[in-house]
Amino acid sequence: MFKNGVMMQYFEWHLEDDGNHWKRLKDDAKHLREIGVTSVWIPPCFKGTGTQDNGYGIYDLYDLGEFDQKGTVRTKYGTKEELIEAIDELHKYEIQVYADVVLNHKAGADKTERFKVIEVDPDDRNQPISDPYEIEGWTEFTFPGRKGKYSDFQWHWHHFSGTDYNQENEKKAIYRIEGQNKGWADNATVDDEYGNYDYLMYADIDYSHPDVIEEIKKWANWFIEETGIDGFRLDAVKHINEKFIYELRESIEANFGKQFFIVGEYWDQDYASLNSYLDSQDYKLDLFDVGLHHQLEQASKQGNGFDLRQLFDRTLIKEHPMHAVTFVDNHDSQPDQSLESFLEPWFKPIAYGIILLMEQGYPVLFYGDYYGIKGDDPIEPQREVIDKLLYLKKNFAYGVQTDYFDHENCIGWTRSGNEEHPKGCAVVISNSEAGYKDMFVGKEKSGLVYEDYLGNCTETVTIDEAGNGHFIVEAGSLSVWIEREEQTVKSAV
Repeated sequence: MFKNGVMMQYFEWHLEDDGNHWKRLKDDAKHLREIGVTSVWIPPCFKGTGTQDNGYGIYDLYDLGEFDQKGTVRTKYGTKEELIEAIDELHKYEIQVYADVVLNHKAGADKTERFKVIEVDPDDRNQPISDPYEIEGWTEFTFPGRKGKYSDFQWHWHHFSGTDYNQENEKKAIYRIEGQNKGWADNATVDDEYGNYDYLMYADIDYSHPDVIEEIKKWANWFIEETGIDGFRLDAVKHINEKFIYELRESIEANFGKQFFIVGEYWDQDYASLNSYLDSQDYKLDLFDVGLHHQLEQASKQGNGFDLRQLFDRTLIKEHPMHAVTFVDNHDSQPDQSLESFLEPWFKPIAYGIILLMEQGYPVLFYGDYYGIKGDDPIEPQREVIDKLLYLKKNFAYGVQTDYFDHENCIGWTRSGNEEHPKGCAVVISNSEAGYKDMFVGKEKSGLVYEDYLGNCTETVTIDEAGNGHFIVEAGSLSVWIEREEQTVKSAV
């Protein structure tokens, strides 16, 4: 993770199924470096159920677009060769690459098997609603197209804890697989929604099985060495035995060092849940700040009814800033997705100003906000203002942050600058009428003229003898004040 870094989530849900995404990423590497992106989170690069699969219907972790499986050699995003070329090009520009890793489940099995199950209540997975009986489930993964290259491990019913489809009668339900040492993960090791949220979808991997644990550790070592990837974004960790995640991280650290970056997606806006998970991992990985995302969403929808002073209450960026990966929106929160919680357009520049210009947190730029969202109802990007905010982060958002969170509809903060970037900046936000913040930027700045780099305010601000500025902001807007270029510094009286 880079100091003052910016991660870009380089995909949205409706990317074209043209196999050219890795090529686009490679071609974009130089531009990403120029705008201040220091790391890229790529979509799942493994073979899914087909090229239409965004990568979360995971089939074969060892197939990065190399083998003819599921009717295709390439994935939705391209071939293995193109993936490696994109990673190498990003590294050339000193941009780290984080892989979206899906370890909770497997999909698209090659054959069915017969095994015993118990149906459970979908609203309480600890509650059986049937006696044990045999079903025909899709749980045998032999990977015939790969023919044992890289790994000869094959998956069978006993490597899974549950499934959702009985081929025999075409019934959909949540089936807990029965047998010796079988069952859901212990309640204390997964999220407690629906009683026990071990089961999410498809064939749920059983991380109490020693062969599974050994195989996934082996795969992780192979994948990191094969691709040169710099980190993992772990999908759906609230559904995976937290003891296994701890063990996997320890294994990766032992082989690749502490610099290998890991962020978990634990989608819960309750800070207590995220804190508990961080504690279970000895605070050795990061989490996405889902609580802050939902606060930003509510701020965008409530307008001046939202108290900006409470924006950071019970968020990771406030309570555990060193482990907070902050984001405005992502592929799950975009419209028509299962976790839809998309911010209103008027507030999006404000939200990016917040995560990009604050001292704490590791901010993520969403591809859909920067390049637009496709699909049936396309959404235009906000690239112009985001480019300006990225420029401000790259050149001015350094040093100690001093907060002025003293009004429910107008807040601000200053960044003091550092030795390499001494100028700093002053940020003011309003979710109501036009307002202002009187903020201290330093006595040494007395007489300097500041201007709003975003151009939302055309007036200028002159710093007084005490080092304070009367920084204004327009209604429902964001202003970022920096020193005007090529000005004569006046001596303080």
